[in-house]
Amino acid sequence: MQPTREDLRRFAVTRLGSATTLARAIDTLGFVQADPIRAPARAQDLTLRHRVKNYRAGDLERLYATLPIEEDFFINYGFVSRRVSRLMHPRDGAGLLPTASNKRARAVLEFIRERGSVHPREVDARFDHGTVINYWGGSSSATTHLLENMHYRGWLRVVRREAGIRIYGPHQHGSAPKTPAERRAALDELVDVVVRKYAPLPASSLNYVIRRVRYGVPQWSHEITAAQARAKQRFARTDIDGESWYWPADEALGAREVDDEVRLLAPFDPIVWDRRKFEALWGWPYRFEAYTPVNKRKLGYYALPMLWREHVIGWANVNVRDSVMHVQTGFVSGRPPRDRAFKSALGLELDRFRAFLGVAETN
Repeated sequence: MQPTREDLRRFAVTRLGSATTLARAIDTLGFVQADPIRAPARAQDLTLRHRVKNYRAGDLERLYATLPIEEDFFINYGFVSRRVSRLMHPRDGAGLLPTASNKRARAVLEFIRERGSVHPREVDARFDHGTVINYWGGSSSATTHLLENMHYRGWLRVVRREAGIRIYGPHQHGSAPKTPAERRAALDELVDVVVRKYAPLPASSLNYVIRRVRYGVPQWSHEITAAQARAKQRFARTDIDGESWYWPADEALGAREVDDEVRLLAPFDPIVWDRRKFEALWGWPYRFEAYTPVNKRKLGYYALPMLWREHVIGWANVNVRDSVMHVQTGFVSGRPPRDRAFKSALGLELDRFRAFLGVAETN
């Protein structure tokens, strides 16, 4: 039987899976995007709370040093499993550091090796590199900029965070794939990670996410086009209303049961992250408006898409003031569903959210 859009919706939603351990959830996802905004919690925590048993805001940062994971850049910055990290490194021969920075970087690396791990201010105090113009046009510490580049190249790893600041230690990766076949296999595995996470994907989104893999493996960026072509042969596909959709070939769409629950999703949750997919499956355009001028916002500063059963029916803005959780909701139809089950399910989700945040009351 030809798959339907309803099948795709159910497939996307049921990929939330069952709650498990933190290490297993990250290994299954392969990558969890990070974002520093905490409104009401960081994106990585909001993503993991649906997938990890008894997860509380901040658990990832608190437990990071005990887990087989790394902070790193994949298609965006975030947390990757060691399996994914090994596939991306070493990032040799990618021209990641300007020639003038190499000498400074090697001196800093030797300093960090002597110390074992360092706070950026320790490096700044020792070397005083001055300032640089950052991505947004402002000034940043040149030391911070250099450490981030060394981390990206794979010379350093984040060993932990202190008050949100990365503490770096030296890192040594294994050898790179030696043959073209080994490189293709590693690149295909990385493509599989990203597609498995965000599936099902329309063709335009498939191309987009695969192209973003180049940020994780800049040393292989010239091979991305070929990897795209291989991917389209490897993944399962269906055509609906003139659009081709792709998902891992070892996962069947089929008829899937959907939980009778309400879930408030992170703006970067795999269900939400690809806006093309979101609008195609749920029929309305979700927008992340944290960086939108206040007078132009339609949903709110940090609107959390509201999933009920297999439909995203609206959104909620959640914040905490004086240890009380405040919630504002909005609905695509203009009003909440009349079904009694919805009101009960929303109440349970808000109870779970309050426990996740560690607050006692809801207003």
